[in-house]
Amino acid sequence: MVKPTNDGELKFRVGPKSFYQTNSRQAQRLYQVAWEYAQLKGDEVVYDLYTGTGTIACYVASNAKKVVGLEYVAAAVEDAKVNAQLNGLSNTEFFAGDIKDLLDDSFLDQHGRPDVVITDPPRAGMHEHVSRMLLKAAPKRIVYVSCNPATQARDLSILSENYAITKVQPVDMFPHTVHVENVVALERVNTGATLA
Repeated sequence: MVKPTNDGELKFRVGPKSFYQTNSRQAQRLYQVAWEYAQLKGDEVVYDLYTGTGTIACYVASNAKKVVGLEYVAAAVEDAKVNAQLNGLSNTEFFAGDIKDLLDDSFLDQHGRPDVVITDPPRAGMHEHVSRMLLKAAPKRIVYVSCNPATQARDLSILSENYAITKVQPVDMFPHTVHVENVVALERVNTGATLA
């Protein structure tokens, strides 16, 4: 595993309609865990679902062939594009729209099937269609970051058809509260699941 060439020192523009982790010190720790779980070697196509302002996408981009970020807030996608430029990254692409509508067979055909998926959905978790598309896309590895263990468990139940949980790491983003961000690493176990 190659150390991120950016050493985690990145610049970000965040607009008023964009989500950003307010605990920046722990956000860097969260991104480090996601990067470690992704096990990137430099030749992978990575999809970053619910990319927001592209913070995770930018964090892992120096260790990937290409990072494709999807986000439903158009203003956040504009910030993500600026953030990639601010950090000198030329191997990122960002798309705005409802992920359940964006992530389909034609999108995968056009942008390449992901080797690794990092997903960091809102509290509601992933739409079932997104979970099912991940099963069809069959990346080798999925890294699921969540602020809601209930919806994460629901989505992991669907993904368990073809994936096994290999690691779990909570990150305390909200000291003195019961809330944590939870990072789960999944490895594909059913290699027969691919798009037709």
